[in-house]
Amino acid sequence: MPVRTILDALRGGLVVSCQAPPGDPLHGPRFMTAMALAAANGGAVGIRAEGIDDLRAIRAEVELPLIGLWKVGREGVYITPTPEHAAAVAATGADIVAVDATRRPRPGGHALEEVIGAVHASGRLAMADVADLDDALASLDAGADVVSTTLSGYVGGAPRPDGPDLGLVARIADRVSAPVFAEGRVSTPDQARRALDAGAFAVVVGTAITAPGAITTAFARALRP
Repeated sequence: MPVRTILDALRGGLVVSCQAPPGDPLHGPRFMTAMALAAANGGAVGIRAEGIDDLRAIRAEVELPLIGLWKVGREGVYITPTPEHAAAVAATGADIVAVDATRRPRPGGHALEEVIGAVHASGRLAMADVADLDDALASLDAGADVVSTTLSGYVGGAPRPDGPDLGLVARIADRVSAPVFAEGRVSTPDQARRALDAGAFAVVVGTAITAPGAITTAFARALRP
């Protein structure tokens, strides 16, 4: 899909993140593909998914723009951390490859430019998952095509906000011309709408839509004496 067509398809819409970690009953390509199809039927304009097998399966069944990533471990820079991981994600057919674009040391000593370069060499767009404005500016200097607030509240010692970091969305959107995706703790349709009003190009929602275990926990907790 041409770059402009991909971005036009995503503009102003909902991207649904379909991810289930090992140990979750929904883990695996079969379930995540079904989740992606359900999201597409519900009006999502794009899918974000993790893992080579899940990405290949979703790409074979879902025509929407696909944002792919590969989580390697759970500490430090683990979202598509190296050029090799980026190239592997691109090879699944994902239209956009998401990478950790925080200013932390990367595995193998790779620079962010190398990871983004591997994405571009595969003919894909690079999404920078950032934690703050400085990350966003540095990632665009490194060649990223789009920015997402995915890691706000998860890097550094600052308290994690209860809801989406709409202030960060606004600050980045005010400083850059690249598309800014609002992602992280978007839990309600009203928050999604407010993210667009704050300057987001599109909104990514995961847990509130595709994590029935977490949703059930929230309801069960609210009913406890």
